[in-house]
Amino acid sequence: MVLSFLKASQPRDQQQKQKREWLGVSFKPENFFPGLVIGFILGLLLDLSKPDKNLSTKNVSSSDKLRQLSVSSNGDQKLKMVLVVRQDLKMKSGKIASQCAHAATGMYAELMQSDRSLLRHWEHCGQPKIVLICKNQQEMNKLREVAEGIGLPTFVVSDAGRTQVSAGSKTVLAIGPGPKAIVDSVTGKLPLL
Repeated sequence: MVLSFLKASQPRDQQQKQKREWLGVSFKPENFFPGLVIGFILGLLLDLSKPDKNLSTKNVSSSDKLRQLSVSSNGDQKLKMVLVVRQDLKMKSGKIASQCAHAATGMYAELMQSDRSLLRHWEHCGQPKIVLICKNQQEMNKLREVAEGIGLPTFVVSDAGRTQVSAGSKTVLAIGPGPKAIVDSVTGKLPLL
């Protein structure tokens, strides 16, 4: 009985030995690193070449989707982002700079998930950003509603409250990136910071 078990297990052992030999031949350091680099580059190209349609951060109506498609598919349009800072909070220049950075990086992160083609187009335009001011929270809310109503992406920074403003204060509104003319139709009357 033990002998029959040993004979039955021999082909399996030989198969495993052959697999180990094949792996030993194909898995060499001189093959591994070039393969890793090539795989990484191909992964980046495949990942960045198409927007991920499965991930979405907002529910968007069909008319907004059409507007977003027309915004992102026109390759010759210049895009820009506007950062709108609340004037009533009386933030110092360093705080404003920090909050604007939060707004720009927050919008970038959202677009990485929802509309990579728009993000790539904006990058090819040089990522232009303009900083404007609004009077208060109510004006910021109206600007956001108008921008979202015409299909522009928006991002609002809520402060943590560790320094100059109260926790939860809405400090900066990012609008866009979007076509310069469309963004200007929303923010064109606001003064520069």
